[in-house]
Amino acid sequence: MAPTKQQQAQKGPKKGGKKKTADPFAKKEWYELRAPSVFTKRNCARTLITRTQGTKIASEGLKGRVIQLSLGDLNDKTQDIFRKFKLQVEDVQGRQCLTNFHGMDLTRDKLCGLVFKWQSTIEAHVDVKTTDGYTLRFFVIAFTKKQDAQNIPDSIGQDARKEASRIFPLSGAYVRKVKVLKKPKLDLGRLMELHGEGKEEEAGESVERADHYEPPVVDAV
Repeated sequence: MAPTKQQQAQKGPKKGGKKKTADPFAKKEWYELRAPSVFTKRNCARTLITRTQGTKIASEGLKGRVIQLSLGDLNDKTQDIFRKFKLQVEDVQGRQCLTNFHGMDLTRDKLCGLVFKWQSTIEAHVDVKTTDGYTLRFFVIAFTKKQDAQNIPDSIGQDARKEASRIFPLSGAYVRKVKVLKKPKLDLGRLMELHGEGKEEEAGESVERADHYEPPVVDAV
């Protein structure tokens, strides 16, 4: 015989009712992302991470994190909005994450806007090794010329267009993408210089004595 509603009410509520939902942000903390000094806007974004618990340190979890920002936002220039820069966290100092360049790309809207009828697309890539130990891969895109060429804002695109125009006239050349293939070991001093926070060497100034005194020449020390 099934129990009545009155009998169920006397037994009390069923086990396994609603559990108290915890706030997922209660155990997290915010960190400021700081861009290198080549950009106008240094404090460019913020990121979340779970607080330090036991052996799991929050700052170690932030190292290596990659963010993507528009160059227009980094330099406060709307004409550069189509370039996307990747920055990687390399060191954490307090609540600030020091980032470094990790790659560059063009937005899909920009790439689609470059393609027109009656022209051919030329794509190429080359690996470049910098003096400070980085290996970068540059992806260049160019288009055959249909009418008088327009001005290209970046110098690398101009150089690529000038060299390729000897073979076939081009209407435009752009660095479509930059990929970091290899990085040197983390040098904290070099990273601080990149962020404009390195120590400058103090240069001394020569001071002439008022009495024009000159010390004698010493034969031996």
